[in-house]
Amino acid sequence: MKFNLKNKSAVVTGGGSGIGQAICIALAEQGATVHILELKASNAKETVETIMTNGGKAQAYDCNVANEDEVKKAVESISASKSIDILVNNAGIAHIGNLEQTEVADLDRLYEVNVKGVYNCMRACIASMKEKGGVIINMASIASSVGINDRFAYSMTKGAVLTMTYSVAKDYLDYGIRCNSISPGRVHTPFVDGFISENYPGQEKEMLEKLSKTQPIGRMGRPEEIANLALYLASDEASFVTGTDFPIDGGFIKLNG
Repeated sequence: MKFNLKNKSAVVTGGGSGIGQAICIALAEQGATVHILELKASNAKETVETIMTNGGKAQAYDCNVANEDEVKKAVESISASKSIDILVNNAGIAHIGNLEQTEVADLDRLYEVNVKGVYNCMRACIASMKEKGGVIINMASIASSVGINDRFAYSMTKGAVLTMTYSVAKDYLDYGIRCNSISPGRVHTPFVDGFISENYPGQEKEMLEKLSKTQPIGRMGRPEEIANLALYLASDEASFVTGTDFPIDGGFIKLNG
């Protein structure tokens, strides 16, 4: 069976909904035991139940990825019985605003989760992976590579995720650790629906169509499509792939303009 992850142990951050939830389910379907780090474990209840109902294995942990001690505690608990084979750094937060509309507090808040959170999780898992190799997948963004209107702070953090990915991939080649990143374009998730409802009440359908048309392919991505790419990168079928960013954006980077 291709993409077989049987007997693999995976840690996924932000697996309670959207892209993270889809990744957890995809990994579990191929046999991985999935450990979900969420700010509140209850946020991942639906994900865990879906996986276990379908015969998979999953557990959720209370963990603020921005807190080094909480991350270390969760990872030590997970790796006590089995080394960690896969880490997916998916947790992240957004901010809308240009340079002048970005306060220091906004910058610090995004840095804590989107940059420091990725650092904390990689650093906590790397020792376990050094024993027999492993896979790290970081969720970057098209904002890592091209300019996006009113995404100053978000772009800053995702650019950092991209370059951290390259650095870790280079430094841990000799340990059999592969590190890649995924750069999604706009993906239709509950977050997007919530954003539209909050900012454009009564115009939800119109705004959803408008946002969809910003992608050259004519629609937003689906969480499952991002999850399928993550599954490939996590599997042995991608054993020759490291130090690479994978845009999955409906043509946004190359075909816009």
